[in-house]
Amino acid sequence: MSTQPILRLGTRRSPLAMAQAHEARARLCAAHGWDESAVELVPVVASGDKVQDRPLAEIGGKALWTRELDQWLVEGRIDAAVHSMKDVETLRPGAFAIAAILPRADKADRLLGAASIAAIPAGARVGTSAPRRAAQLLHLRPDLTVVGIRGNVATRMAKLEAGEADATFLAAAGLDRLGEDAVGVGLDPEEWLPAPAQAAIGIECRGDDARVRELLGAIDHAESHAEVSAERRLLEGLGGSCHSPIAALSRSAEGSIALTAAIFSPDGTIRIADSASFVAGDQSAPLDLARRLLDQAPPAVAAHFRQAA
Repeated sequence: MSTQPILRLGTRRSPLAMAQAHEARARLCAAHGWDESAVELVPVVASGDKVQDRPLAEIGGKALWTRELDQWLVEGRIDAAVHSMKDVETLRPGAFAIAAILPRADKADRLLGAASIAAIPAGARVGTSAPRRAAQLLHLRPDLTVVGIRGNVATRMAKLEAGEADATFLAAAGLDRLGEDAVGVGLDPEEWLPAPAQAAIGIECRGDDARVRELLGAIDHAESHAEVSAERRLLEGLGGSCHSPIAALSRSAEGSIALTAAIFSPDGTIRIADSASFVAGDQSAPLDLARRLLDQAPPAVAAHFRQAA
């Protein structure tokens, strides 16, 4: 067998990113009957992993997770890049294509440090740097204090253990992929809405690379891809940034998607929610939902978003 890999998959170096890349490789090898050596994992250190003492929105936003992988893709040093789709900017360079979305895992958040949102002690400090989690928490519990916590899963768990916060949130999918399935208490995603595209692993390649697109297409999960596309289209319509508190949940059944979304004021005092049901692949319905949310938002909330052109 040739020692040259058939595919070179780029990935961030964090433990979770590596676990996701290993899953992508396993699915590719199973789909094509390849030996593991056919897919080389190429780790890079992303800018977002280098700076962990400030909120992402302050240091460049979601592009910090994709910048290095984008460059390597353009240069041909890798054939494709594995991403956590919730960390990928809504508008991507036209030269790239999201060729595959893997079957989506548990979309929920997990709460660490308390048995439920209601059970968090009054006045407690809850660690998160995610505007969605902060606003959603303060909407339900305005008596709590939000403190900024960033870092990978292990870092955030260690900061909680060290007493930097009394409670925190982590994505269930990330914990499960790291073998930490017993950590935390699952929050009902119908009541505590997750981030758009949460729990979805995407694989991106050069749009004009027909060979790689075809190989990746073998592991594309149509239902998950349609959900992620709808949620990213919602983001596009809202024009949100890393500062914008946006939550969304898709439910798929028989070729249709039921999408519930909410936007908040950063302090959580205002919550605007709405839902839409549409055929999978409909690109207009998520934009219409975004417009309805913005139409209902008072100026103080709408200022954190912008209408799509």
